[in-house]
Amino acid sequence: MKLTVDTFAPELAAALHSYERHVVCLEKVPEECAATLQSLMAKAIQAYENRAPEMRHGIALDRHVTIILSQNDHPRPLCGIYFNLHSPYAKKSTGRARAQRA
Repeated sequence: MKLTVDTFAPELAAALHSYERHVVCLEKVPEECAATLQSLMAKAIQAYENRAPEMRHGIALDRHVTIILSQNDHPRPLCGIYFNLHSPYAKKSTGRARAQRA
């Protein structure tokens, strides 16, 4: 089966719908998110098609989105699209703080 970005159009549409309704992102408007999803899907397909024989996944990600294509018993791989949780207000931990906790 030849995989293209359009192969996963239903998953991309569902992810974009969720993004528009539930995800607050100060760095990407929905149009930018749609372009990012398409670009990451193309990268995930490439990673999936060029994976080593013992590998089962193709993964592409950026700071906000992770796309995973997983081999299964059917010609069309499973597709997972995840929005990475991040807050610009979260305190950044320093090496010193980690050393004190250890």
